[in-house]
Formats: sequence, structure tokens, C-alpha cells
Amino acid sequence: VKIFAPNIEQRDVVDHLKGSPTEEKRNVLVESARLARGNIQDLAELKASEFDAVIFPGGFGVAKNLCSWAVDGKNCTVHEHVNSTLQAFHSAKKPIGLCCISPVLAAKVFPGCEVTVGQDKNVDGRFPDAETASAIAELGCKHICKNVNESHVDKDNKIVTTCAFMCKAPLHEIFDGIGTMVQEVLKLA
Repeated sequence: VKIFAPNIEQRDVVDHLKGSPTEEKRNVLVESARLARGNIQDLAELKASEFDAVIFPGGFGVAKNLCSWAVDGKNCTVHEHVNSTLQAFHSAKKPIGLCCISPVLAAKVFPGCEVTVGQDKNVDGRFPDAETASAIAELGCKHICKNVNESHVDKDNKIVTTCAFMCKAPLHEIFDGIGTMVQEVLKLA
């Protein structure tokens, strides 16, 4: 297992205590190294031939830094190294795991694929970003409705997705869904 991140400046920096943007500038690779405790490499150095699978975490950082979804929605662009990484694993027929908002990366890169970001309706207020499912469909992909503790496997494309924090759910349910995604990726590897 190795951890990678792009060596780029973050779109913006948020003070999570105050919930507001700051003027500070930070680098995605440096911030990711803090979370990974330093054991990380530049995404540009990733070689699909050296790995059995790839998993992209989710979070708003994906929507702002790995692509421009947070600003441009379905008209977003995907960062070049993210795109080339996804293409390399797909071409090698190696599994790709995506959770939370990151399934939109597959929707942009692989037209016609199947992914989930949870539900396509805001069921009981648990899926406040349900319109993302419609945007995925508008990109020519199939959105599969799943509960937070489930994942979806697109067997043809070897893409496994789960909604994670796209659902307002207890942490243990989110954990279970991410766990099923990882298990399904490993089964395909």
C-alpha cells in the first residue's frame, strides 16, 4: 500500500474551526503528507504496473483539487495526473475504488460507467447532495441507488463505489460502506 497526492496548490484553505476560507496557501501533497504521516509520494510518480488496484478517497478536497466539480459541477475538468492514473488502471483492467464525491471522477473519465453516490432523492434529509446522481446521469453514466452501508460494483469497468459522507449517517454506517468498497476492490484485484 502506498499513498499518493498531486503536488499542486490547494484551490483554497478553510479554517474548519470558523468554517470560513483563509488567505493562507497550502500544497495538496504537503497537507496529504500530514495525514499520511509523511509516507506519501507525488501522484505523478504512480505507476499502475506496480499496483493491483487504486482507491480514491472522497471529501471536498476531491471536488476542489482532484477536479473542479465544486465550482463547475458536471462541466468540471479532472486534474491531469488523476485522469492519467484512472486511465492507466482502467486500461490495465485493474480495479478502481471511489468513495464519497470521488465517483464523479469516473463519471467524467469513463462515459457509460456505473457508479453510486447514494440516492437520487434526498431520502429523509440524509442525502442533501442527491442532485449529484442526476449530474452523473447527464454525463452519460448510470447512477445506481445504494444505501450508505453498501457499495456498487461495475463489473465491466472494474469500478467500485460507495457514497460515504454523501449521506448524513452515523460514522459506523459510513465505515461499513467504505469497508464493502475495499472488500469488493480486493476481490477484483
